[in-house]
Amino acid sequence: MRAGLGPRARLGVWLDLQPDVGAGLAALPSEWQIEFVWETKDGTIRSVVVDETEYQELAALVADARAARALPVYADERRPLFEAVLPDSDGVLRARW
Repeated sequence: MRAGLGPRARLGVWLDLQPDVGAGLAALPSEWQIEFVWETKDGTIRSVVVDETEYQELAALVADARAARALPVYADERRPLFEAVLPDSDGVLRARW
C-alpha cells in the first residue's frame, strides 16, 4: 500500500467493515447522504456516494458484499479513528485540509 501513496497523501483509518450488510442498510436513517463502502466477494473495496432516493439501487449494488459500512460525506461529520499525511520528499509536512 505504501508504494501507492505520494507526497501529501492523506490516509484515514476507519472502523472495520460490518459483516452484516443487511443490518447496515436497515440502520440508515430516513433522510441521508452517505458514502457506502463495501468489500466484494473477491476482496476488492468499493465505495459510492448515495442518498435515500437511491436506496434500492444501493441495496442491489451491495447484495453480494462480504462486509460494508456507511460513512458520513460531510467534512465536519467525518471522524476516522486516526489520520496521517505523508510528508514531501524533503521531510516537510505541507498538507492542508
